Amino acid sequence: MLERFRLDGKVAIVTGASSGLGVAFARGLAEAGADIVIGARRKDRLEETRALVEETGRRCVALVTDVTRPEDCQALAEAAVAELGAVDILINNAGVGSAVPALKETPEQFRQVVDINLHGTYWMAQACARLMRPGSSIVNVGSILGETTAGLPQAAYSASKAGVVGLTRDLAQQWTGRRGIRVNCVEPGFFASEMTDQYAEGYLAWHLEHRVLMKRPGDPAELVATAIFLASDAASYVTGAVIPVDGGILIT
Repeated sequence: MLERFRLDGKVAIVTGASSGLGVAFARGLAEAGADIVIGARRKDRLEETRALVEETGRRCVALVTDVTRPEDCQALAEAAVAELGAVDILINNAGVGSAVPALKETPEQFRQVVDINLHGTYWMAQACARLMRPGSSIVNVGSILGETTAGLPQAAYSASKAGVVGLTRDLAQQWTGRRGIRVNCVEPGFFASEMTDQYAEGYLAWHLEHRVLMKRPGDPAELVATAIFLASDAASYVTGAVIPVDGGILIT
């Protein structure tokens, strides 16, 4: 049974792999046996992630990628096939946060968040699905803020992540039966990231005390383990699912 969770012989793409959860996804999937292709906008940070992946003994290809550019997404997917022979898994992780009051948010600010978080997720899924074989898996990274609020002015972010949920379900409907590609979504709660580094003093502590049943932030390994499950044959009968990994926020 445990072999169903292994990713040996698979090639996985991870976007947003220059920091935070993207680094954890890349390293974790490599530890589960996959060769890794990583994309992000910051080349120097990508090289650091590549070194971490290669420490596991797996192969890693790094390519500077802006997911708002469909041509960059296509180039990343094609690099996976050209360099490593396939694209079996996509961890659609690239994203940005925002905290701007709705009456002050400019069109440019709103569009930038939606362009990366929602449009970028779509372009990347589209590029990979063109090349994926039956049995492949796409895991979109949403957020609990696509389902609830958390006391910050995050209209653009929340709207974009709610869009990722709808996108996940529609792509699962289109691609699972016709192409054999499963599409699922994980919704992180509070995990350390560049976005959480920007929280005001006391904000996270209050939410951990009053809204998170487990009274602590998530460990990246807990989110990575859920993504590995969805990417692996252990989840071969799971598609269109949206799985919160939030310590219980959504039921409080």
